[in-house]
Amino acid sequence: MAQRGQSDAAGRTPRAPTENAAEITTPMPAIGTGMAGNGMRDRARAIPEAAVARLAVYLRVLSGMREQGIGSVSSEELSVAAGVNSAKLRKDLSYIGSYGTRGVGYEVEVLVDQIERVLGLTREQSVAVVGIGNLGHALANYGGFPGRGFPVTALFDVDPDLMGVPVGGIPVDHIDDIPSVCAAREVTIGVIATPPPAAQAVCDRLVQAGVECILNFAPVVLQVPETVEVRKVDLAVELQILSFHVARRADHAPAADATPAQRVDGRVNGRANPAGQTGVVVQR
Repeated sequence: MAQRGQSDAAGRTPRAPTENAAEITTPMPAIGTGMAGNGMRDRARAIPEAAVARLAVYLRVLSGMREQGIGSVSSEELSVAAGVNSAKLRKDLSYIGSYGTRGVGYEVEVLVDQIERVLGLTREQSVAVVGIGNLGHALANYGGFPGRGFPVTALFDVDPDLMGVPVGGIPVDHIDDIPSVCAAREVTIGVIATPPPAAQAVCDRLVQAGVECILNFAPVVLQVPETVEVRKVDLAVELQILSFHVARRADHAPAADATPAQRVDGRVNGRANPAGQTGVVVQR
């Protein structure tokens, strides 16, 4: 038993394209069609996890470009929009077999299709949320999930007052019904938004239901089988990281009391100004 989803995927890393690579982007074959599908799955397994996270960012940016009617984009333009350097972007895209066309860049529509296939977004992923408190309510009511292929189809809690009450249009079920409901609604992703003491028991129920991908908001480390992937979101940790950056910038900030010196009748702070000296002298 181990915490999963935190290490890079195994397998050899494909060589990144050179700066002047002239290969032409070609559409990615559909997953599950013979050898082509197997090749896609092998390629996806070889992508480092950090690159997978960036691919999701590229997809968001590219989807916005597609909505604006943009047909092609250079690596420099895409890297600026995604907030990464162009060399890293080109290497990330090489993992999915996309090298662009020299002098043209990448076809937006083709690149969206390739990334969606690698990320498994060619079919909807049914989501269950467990723990319908403030966070669970927010997740259940968030309208952005269905449009990205993640419809919330099941909600669970232990509060008897919530049983059968619709949240975001979905009635709340008891956590004891997780196995049967998740199986009936083909849930593939479970979201844990419970208090920490309940998280492991909820995780066990999701695993029992056949859910192999879990997003955990509870500040605990879950013990799961090797076949289960867990992504942990700890908002307090993220705030602590930001606090570190705030403190570091404060340490390097210039002294607040550094003020320009006063000039009176050719003297600076009561001392004679050396001949030829110009500009503002800072008082120390």
